[in-house]
Amino acid sequence: MYCFGYYRYIWCSMRQFYFFVLVMALAFTSLNAQQPYVVVLGVAQDGGYPHIGCKKICCQNAWKQDSLRRYVVSLAIVDPSTKRWWLFEATPDIKFQLEYFNQLTSNQFSYLPQGVFLTHAHIGHYAGLMQLGKEALNSKNVKAYCMPRMANYLNSNGPWSQLVSLKNIDIDTLEENNPINLSDSVSVIPFQVPHRDEYSETVGYKMNVGSKLFLFIPDINKWNVWKQSIVDEVKKVDYAFIDATFYDENELPGVRMESVPHPFVQETIKLFENETNDLKSKIRLIHFNHTNPLLYNPSKVKQLKEQGFSTATQGDIYK
Repeated sequence: MYCFGYYRYIWCSMRQFYFFVLVMALAFTSLNAQQPYVVVLGVAQDGGYPHIGCKKICCQNAWKQDSLRRYVVSLAIVDPSTKRWWLFEATPDIKFQLEYFNQLTSNQFSYLPQGVFLTHAHIGHYAGLMQLGKEALNSKNVKAYCMPRMANYLNSNGPWSQLVSLKNIDIDTLEENNPINLSDSVSVIPFQVPHRDEYSETVGYKMNVGSKLFLFIPDINKWNVWKQSIVDEVKKVDYAFIDATFYDENELPGVRMESVPHPFVQETIKLFENETNDLKSKIRLIHFNHTNPLLYNPSKVKQLKEQGFSTATQGDIYK
């Protein structure tokens, strides 16, 4: 009897233990499902991929196969606990990206984001705002977060000023290095970077998303003209989405590359060549010009991965 009672005791204890493990696992899964996350909605340079008028080898297959096409660079932050989300960049592909977002998230969130964060006044990064106007969606008071020069540009120049006057958008002016708290677990910090600032300043964003830190710099002139060290900035975050517009200096024959300054992918690789693989693995190259072989040449992508780096992939979700 003692032996039987002993094993019965062990059996009951084991049942209790496994029940406890199951409850904790379910609780963790539920908690994890409520954590905020980042979605990649586009990876291409302002003209998208394939590029208008391009008949070269870089775009030939993309014209023929929809699956190879890529939207203009854009991210989304999603906070399931509050059922809200925010869009980064209002691209010319915004109507496709809004639909894409809802597909990726199984239509669990509102069609429009709670706000749109803009980096600067180049067409790939704000021209999609026109889709919110009366000729299209005729939205109501969508928050447009931007820096002072950008805010002044939108307020003072048509057709953008009409979006303001008709209350399609509601401009919220940012301050450099001043955090914007979007929820208890999501905040965003803008910071200026050097770029061709014809109409506005240019910013990148640091994003605190739950327990993860993200860096977003889709456009910058060159790393060495920035007052910060990109290597040090990547060390501070979990993931860094950074400018990879051109692969190298030979990409645009007949074009003076200094007229469209960006860090070449080869320059970025060189900067990080002596860093650890763990640090390199944080980098997600983004904002690819249609001529960049990382869009269409698998051997170049493989070579990049062998060097410890990765490209941002449209549709990726960082939870």
